[in-house]
Amino acid sequence: MTAERSAGASAVEATRDSDADTLLTVDSLRKSFGGIDALNGVSFEVSSGTITGLIGPNGAGKSTTFNVISGVLSPDSGTVTFVDEEITGLPSHQTAQRGLVRTFQLAREFKNMTVLENLMVAPEGQAGEAAWRAVFPGTRDDVRHQEEEIFERAWEMLEFFDIDHLALENAGSLSGGQRKLLELARALMLDPELLLLDEPFAGVNPSLEERLLERIGTLREQGHTFLLVEHDMDLIMEHCERVIVMHQGETLVTGTPEEIKSEERVVEAYLGGDVA
Repeated sequence: MTAERSAGASAVEATRDSDADTLLTVDSLRKSFGGIDALNGVSFEVSSGTITGLIGPNGAGKSTTFNVISGVLSPDSGTVTFVDEEITGLPSHQTAQRGLVRTFQLAREFKNMTVLENLMVAPEGQAGEAAWRAVFPGTRDDVRHQEEEIFERAWEMLEFFDIDHLALENAGSLSGGQRKLLELARALMLDPELLLLDEPFAGVNPSLEERLLERIGTLREQGHTFLLVEHDMDLIMEHCERVIVMHQGETLVTGTPEEIKSEERVVEAYLGGDVA
């Protein structure tokens, strides 16, 4: 039966699957901008090893939710818990270090760097970034060894996404779809456990969309978890185990695709009707 959320109340217990391993818990998030409530008590859970869709009409608060979870924004109240650790308000680089990484609707590649360089710059804490190592020659072998490992991993990502032929091209010359592939490959260089994908298929042609879906499916089989925002309802219903519906800054309903399809309030929210 589809779990429901009453105004101002937490949906965490209502949406919990006792047989699943909960990876992310979002509880009663609130965020206002200039007196306007962007988030008004958003609550949901994401189980490990799943692909979960986050949907809702324009202005429902999906991107703001992503920004709060990933540390781009701090909530006014509420909590975000990832792998049993509260990460509410932590900056993005710290959430990434813990294994939670997001991509953006508009790819943010370094346009004047090559595709390969874009991948190699992603991992944090690289030994070669420390200026003091240049003073101590004995540490240079460690730097070289780490750079070789990062190069090998970057090349594996290029091959995995079938963009190895673009390795030496400037990222700014890529097509929109190729930028999406690079964005996801760069996120994976951080070895995340949970990826938040913000409209990963927007502007992607059908062949690249199919390739992305295949890669996401493979990564899920390898143990990665995905929470994605997407406007293509058919895609969400076909590829997600769970779906979270937002409306006017609130969690309207969560459930399986089959449950969501039969939920009248979801239809009303998308068609602009009143939501009971």
